Amino acid sequence: MEGSGKSGFSLAPFFELSHDLLCIAGFDGYFKRVNPAVCKVLGYTEEELLTEPISFFQHPDDKKITGRYRNSILSGKHLTNFENRYITKQGSVIWLSWTSIPVNDSELIYAIAKNITHKKKLEKQRNELLSDLSKNNSRLKQLNYTTSHDLRSPVSNLIAIFSLMNTSDITNSETREFIELLKRSVNNLKITLDNHVDGINSLDPRFVDVVDVHIGIVIDSIISALESLVKNSNASFHIDLSGFEYVKFIPKQLESIFLNLISNSIKYAHPEREPVISIKTVISEGKKRLLFSDNGIGFDSEKHKDEIFCLNQTFHKNKDSKGIGLYLVYNHITNLGGRITVDSKVDVGTTFTITFSN
Repeated sequence: MEGSGKSGFSLAPFFELSHDLLCIAGFDGYFKRVNPAVCKVLGYTEEELLTEPISFFQHPDDKKITGRYRNSILSGKHLTNFENRYITKQGSVIWLSWTSIPVNDSELIYAIAKNITHKKKLEKQRNELLSDLSKNNSRLKQLNYTTSHDLRSPVSNLIAIFSLMNTSDITNSETREFIELLKRSVNNLKITLDNHVDGINSLDPRFVDVVDVHIGIVIDSIISALESLVKNSNASFHIDLSGFEYVKFIPKQLESIFLNLISNSIKYAHPEREPVISIKTVISEGKKRLLFSDNGIGFDSEKHKDEIFCLNQTFHKNKDSKGIGLYLVYNHITNLGGRITVDSKVDVGTTFTITFSN
């Protein structure tokens, strides 16, 4: 690192002053050199960091998955945006995001990491907040429906009673006026309750108008939105829409479905192979079905079949899976009368089968 660039400037200050974690590791699994930022974040001296194998400093739950990605690096593949946890000398847990490049001739790995612990804490708080908001929203919605239903029943009874009343026999004009006022008030109350329920329904996807959506256009827009992620992962797509190209759906929710499925497939790609994503439409038993498959790390879908689409369910030891994406996908589909099933195997990949309601 004390060498000079082509212009004659020393690279040492860049290495020593960087706030990012810069290190050189050997193929033998030991640090060969670290910058002061690594020592500061982990709390160890440079000598301590160079003495122990790198796995010594890693979180126990992340050692296995990190080892698999390390083997991928040793085979010559570059690693980008890989997140894992380390234990500091003081015993606290930190999250690091790594970019690593191997140099086979010298059997060295040049790596840079960013401390994303604060980001992970914010994500956890956000996920907890989303969970609480979802639960509270469900309770409030149920309360709205219950209250409206409980009020509409007696109001309807009052309207029925007033319709049976013959006010022509009432000689007192003031009494007739009061009865007419009560009739108008009850009718206005019914209109108000009806409008209230309609307002609740307008926020429910089940009551939003669906339109014919071109699946290919939606997929293209999501791939474009994830351009950087797709490019860095070298992900490839096999798309076959010969079964059908259009489906009646809510456009924004179909976009959300593909956004979550595609990003998950890349996020949980297998470390020993580049991600391949297949999307195919078929007509089966008179139903429109979409098959979404990847060759990622997968999980045991039989073991977790009752938990897959629940909020905040996790299936990977790296703790990065929150279950929110699949929870949203499930609700987008089932709220419109569709179905979604999963077949996944560890180290093989995952296939989602979406059956549309029309």
